[in-house]
Amino acid sequence: MTDNIQNKLEESRQAIDSIDREVVRLLSERVSHAVKIGKIKHASDADFYDPTREAEVMDKISALNPGSIPDKTLRAIYREVISGSISLEKVLVIAYLGPEATYTHQAAVRSFGASLDYRPMKTISDVFAEVEQGDADYGVIPIENSTEGAVFHSMDRLVESDLKICSQVYLPIEHCLLSSSSGDTIRAVHSKDQALGQCREWLRRNLPEAALVEATSTAAAAELASREPGVAAIASELTTGLYNLEIRERGIQDKSGNVTRFLVVGKTLAKPLGDGRDKTSLVLSMKDECGALQRVLESFASRGINLSKIESRPSRKKAWDYIFFIDLLGHYTDEPVQAALSELESHCSFVKWLGSYPNVEA
Repeated sequence: MTDNIQNKLEESRQAIDSIDREVVRLLSERVSHAVKIGKIKHASDADFYDPTREAEVMDKISALNPGSIPDKTLRAIYREVISGSISLEKVLVIAYLGPEATYTHQAAVRSFGASLDYRPMKTISDVFAEVEQGDADYGVIPIENSTEGAVFHSMDRLVESDLKICSQVYLPIEHCLLSSSSGDTIRAVHSKDQALGQCREWLRRNLPEAALVEATSTAAAAELASREPGVAAIASELTTGLYNLEIRERGIQDKSGNVTRFLVVGKTLAKPLGDGRDKTSLVLSMKDECGALQRVLESFASRGINLSKIESRPSRKKAWDYIFFIDLLGHYTDEPVQAALSELESHCSFVKWLGSYPNVEA
């Protein structure tokens, strides 16, 4: 290496060192203001987690980005800055469908950052119970997948619980076939029911003789595969380091754009983000009369409210009785939404607001 090149390298390194000192100084200054805000929140008994404010911050830093850093990277950096700031204000406990390294765990960290206290739970019901009892501040649950559709257990618990949806997070899902055994000796594939469904065609083509066995989670399947010769698991790459498994095949999901949507549930009522960037979730049951569904839909359409999702589910109260889950664009406090909900009372035997939250892909 010539002296000229060495001098240029040293000059750039010194510039980076100077910038790092300034970045750390500014981060420390930012954190000191966050601590002051935390004290104000504590004195006023306000929520330490504010999904609407976080969405505004992320929008702001994207707008400030000159383009030299990808927005995704810049948002990930700020996610950790915010996470670290919250941890200095209060130790937030986040319950999620475990064990460690499940996709729900990854979604929780993506939503809250790495600095908080994460608590794996065995079932979706356990996640709800942990938050309802106050042993956790928030819970993270899967709600739907772009390939396999709704997670019905999560939908059922939303109907039964008083917790509200605070925010959402979308996680691209890449499934890997993991095993300590070679492909031609695999006799069984274990995974969560949704993961098996998302890889159904790949498994049919490549492992037609293997038994498909449902597990409580993808990570639990990986743990079993690490102990049982001839058993493979469908799970994320992250689990390989935990269970000493080899990746036999990457990206085995049938759809390349495979994404799962997760919800954050808690006792926080998210404030409106505005400008059509909020989403509201409802569940309702219609009266058993002609034109009931049409009247429900007209309550929204006549006010220009866009429904992004409507899905039916057995009520589990009596045979052939259904409830409907609806996602609409707008906030619960918006005047048109309030008017629509008021009108729904005359068409429906049951209407429940599940939460309003920023309609952003955290």
